[in-house]
Amino acid sequence: MNQTSETLADIGDLPRWDLSDLYAGPESEALERDLTDARDRARALNETHAGKVAALDGAALGQLVGDYEDVQEILGRLTSYAYLRYCTNMEDPETAQFSQNMSEAATDISSDLLFLTLELNRIEDDDLKARLDAAPLARYRPWLRDVRAFRPHQLSDDLERLLHEKQVSGRSAWMRLFDETVAALRFPVSGKNLTSAEVLNLLSDPDESRRHAAAKSIGQVFGDNIRTFSLITNTLAKDKETEDKWRSFERPISSRNLSNHVEDEVVDALVEAVKQSYPRLSHRYYKLKARWLGGEKLNYWDRNAPLPEDDDRSIPWTEAVDLVLSSYRAFSPKLADVGQRFFDNAWIDVPVAPGKAPGAFAHPTVPSAHPYLLLNYQGKTRDVMTLAHELGHGVHQVLAGPQGALMADTPLTLAETASVFGEQLTFRALLEAEESPLRRRVMLAGKVEDMLNTVVRQVAFCDFERQIHDQRRAGELTPERIGEIWLSIQGESLGPALHFDDEYRHFWAYIPHFIHSPFYVYAYAFGDCLVNALYAVYQEAGDGFEAKYLDMLGAGGTLRHKELLAPFGLDAGKADFWSRGLDIVSGFVDQLEAEL
Repeated sequence: MNQTSETLADIGDLPRWDLSDLYAGPESEALERDLTDARDRARALNETHAGKVAALDGAALGQLVGDYEDVQEILGRLTSYAYLRYCTNMEDPETAQFSQNMSEAATDISSDLLFLTLELNRIEDDDLKARLDAAPLARYRPWLRDVRAFRPHQLSDDLERLLHEKQVSGRSAWMRLFDETVAALRFPVSGKNLTSAEVLNLLSDPDESRRHAAAKSIGQVFGDNIRTFSLITNTLAKDKETEDKWRSFERPISSRNLSNHVEDEVVDALVEAVKQSYPRLSHRYYKLKARWLGGEKLNYWDRNAPLPEDDDRSIPWTEAVDLVLSSYRAFSPKLADVGQRFFDNAWIDVPVAPGKAPGAFAHPTVPSAHPYLLLNYQGKTRDVMTLAHELGHGVHQVLAGPQGALMADTPLTLAETASVFGEQLTFRALLEAEESPLRRRVMLAGKVEDMLNTVVRQVAFCDFERQIHDQRRAGELTPERIGEIWLSIQGESLGPALHFDDEYRHFWAYIPHFIHSPFYVYAYAFGDCLVNALYAVYQEAGDGFEAKYLDMLGAGGTLRHKELLAPFGLDAGKADFWSRGLDIVSGFVDQLEAEL
């Protein structure tokens, strides 16, 4: 079902995106022309250069990389259009078929381009360095650095091509099964059948009975389908184990860290710092919240419950937009001007709808176009924070666009910086404007909960993934065992104040990151702790911070985290870096304890 007319009346008219900036339709002449053009150009590059890359001088090699980038831009536009159509109508067979066909076509075309990266990685360092004096190749120095980071893990040309071509019938097919299964599920609550986005939203409803009913329905429905989700998880974990073994990755997380351009030891330090902080962060806060709600224990469906003093009013869409943009503008008029474009144009899809992907995301599409944002806005304060978050991603993607298709994407460790910073700006603006001490306390508690969801919960998710992938190596995991691992880690991370009923063992199944992007989740904690440190610099820096910040966003994927943070005097490799970010969360909990 869709949102009720009463809810829609409360939050106003919600915009849908218009994908015609990419293509007019799935059968448009422009789309067919681009598909043919990409196929012809990829084939021509292969026929002309395959097996001959090592013989090219710097200028010719730079020209080849530029031609390769042009084809990647076309493929990115085609697949982005197909994916975005699919995300708003996952239950429609023709939409799903079109998305799959575009994915398969892009895979086939890009197979003809694999030779470039494979042959580049066979050139010796000194030989390649000599060619980088040529300006056409020098431009792509950051991209070459990132491609060559995978040299130790590269397989033979035939194996690489096989893995590439089998992806659409392998990992991508299992991802599609997950997405379409979740989109088709309906959750009975109070005589209505809700989508996953609607029922998850009820976990923050003011009415405890509705939260309880929603939680039980989530557990029941995912429990009824848990064998399917367990099969997907087991299959993808085994698939990853096989590829990691062939590529000689030391640990399941190592390939993600390499693609994020961050050292294993830096991620280990983050995860360990957060886990060591569980008692002073989540354990302490949830004990406090249980008392706030009138008990010694907190039922798991009350973890995100509004506090008793929270009026939890419904926030109209236009007000949410004004709140976020004014917060951005107070920090940086340029940032707000870029953000305004998403609302002046149809670049954002806002309402809950049947068959629509749950959650929220920002999709960069390609630099020659613009990003699109997907939300499931239902008028809660957390929905406003989600808007601030995703708009941060979108603005980041616009600013990084001039780096081009090969270098605009930011590593996941930095990809959450602008989004979390946008949330922080919005929250601080709301807090400063609030005159009521009671309301300020409620807002502070809400921010603590968001930070715990971003830091503690995401690190716990990462720990869950680690145990799943490690234990999967000894054989397939039963649904019961996966549920046991989930409950154990949730208890450890959230603390003794939380009470879990048995059906909570199935709640791991709704989290798409485990399926789409293994070990993505620590990037949220990385981003939150980084932004806490960055915001502290902003408060102390005065003039000059905005320009440095915009330069950081505009760098896209051209710089690594050490280079990006150096202008702010920050270094994620230092032992005290993570504790600085965690201390801010702990300090907020201190304030709440002192007031109760």
